[in-house]
Amino acid sequence: MNAKTKRSGVSVQANTGASQHYVGTKIKYTDEPLGKVQVVPDFLPSPAELAFREEGVKVTLALSKKSVDFFKSEATKHHTQYQRMIRRLIDAYVEAQTPTRQSTRTLRDKSAQRR
Repeated sequence: MNAKTKRSGVSVQANTGASQHYVGTKIKYTDEPLGKVQVVPDFLPSPAELAFREEGVKVTLALSKKSVDFFKSEATKHHTQYQRMIRRLIDAYVEAQTPTRQSTRTLRDKSAQRR
């Protein structure tokens, strides 16, 4: 179902149920009260935390061709590196096997608080 409306001298046709944006459409803002406003504390990590890399250790590991082919195929689909996927899989396994161990992020946060 189509609905036609006229806004600020621009004819706009909108398809009901579909979200569309029209470049020529102007929005008229009013000076209405905002109501109850709540300040949200900053919860995003700092740029230093985003750049954090765990210390890596190079290893030589023989994997089956089937496994490597699988990870290469999946990595291509998700635009990432297959070695990174394997590393994250192993890291997730280690975390799951040691539920009482603190994550490296928790340890890093505590060390940053001591500084």
